[in-house]
Amino acid sequence: MSLQNLTVICLLDDEFEDLELWYPVYRTREAGATVLYAGPEKGKTHIGKYGVPATADLSFDEIDSSSVSGLLVPGGWAPDKLRRYPAVLQLVRDMDEANKPIGQICHAGWVLISAKILNGRKVTSTPGIRDDMENAGALWFDEPVVVDGNLISARRPPDLPPYAKAFVDALKERMG
Repeated sequence: MSLQNLTVICLLDDEFEDLELWYPVYRTREAGATVLYAGPEKGKTHIGKYGVPATADLSFDEIDSSSVSGLLVPGGWAPDKLRRYPAVLQLVRDMDEANKPIGQICHAGWVLISAKILNGRKVTSTPGIRDDMENAGALWFDEPVVVDGNLISARRPPDLPPYAKAFVDALKERMG
């Protein structure tokens, strides 16, 4: 089943973890979906922790969650910046309320914490933010990928293959 008519947003800010951004984006595109980058400013290029650039197709304020099928939040240090934007937090809440797939890996859990959507949810993350996740009410597991409804979470780069597959599978499942 091709995801040809779906649009996925990948959140973007400086110092994203390069592999955690590019790997799921490419896998989602290979499945047929359109993946657009959204950042604080449309057209601005952001540099990953290892020097790989990505340019925002949209600003956070331009996103209409009703026309988006899924959301990817990469890790690295970008999530600490992303969680400070009210538009990002509202997008995460809107996507969650609509039961649309939200993929988060490593430190990306910080964004979901700030959006206040983790209470009672099963997740994983880099072990470094386990306490933060649990303090937000999440049930944390040390597993490569944890799927709880529309939330797909992973720990770090070695978990990218099963994480990307689980995210694409969630998009396919939502299509019916």
